[in-house]
Amino acid sequence: MSVNSVTHLNFRGDAQAALTFYQSVFGGQVVAITYKDAGSIQNPAEADQVMWGQVAADNGFHVMAYDVPSRLPWNQGENAFFVSLRGDTAEEVTAYWEKLSEGATVQQPLGPAQWAPLYGMLTDRFGVTWVVDVVSEYS
Repeated sequence: MSVNSVTHLNFRGDAQAALTFYQSVFGGQVVAITYKDAGSIQNPAEADQVMWGQVAADNGFHVMAYDVPSRLPWNQGENAFFVSLRGDTAEEVTAYWEKLSEGATVQQPLGPAQWAPLYGMLTDRFGVTWVVDVVSEYS
């Protein structure tokens, strides 16, 4: 079993450009899944925006990113990032979730998602937002 925490950057329509830029700086490979790719279109104007993306390089650089949908609040200076916590098994992820959720505000309950066997989002009692999931085929 292993767990990784990665900075997860939040954008409003610029995630693909940011991922491409970070790849040009650090190397590695960009993987980006759009809302259309994931079958999760809620606003047709945002279908081609990034629902989940990352740059991972052999030198150890790793960053994740997505485009915050217009239905959710977003302020570049206030919620520019999440901490992404990814594990190999549902048991492992659930154990971390249960501990992190003490005193937290749950944004998305931990459960199956179209893009991951298990996914959830919460803001812990210190104001840090965590996206927690089990590694899927996209990663």
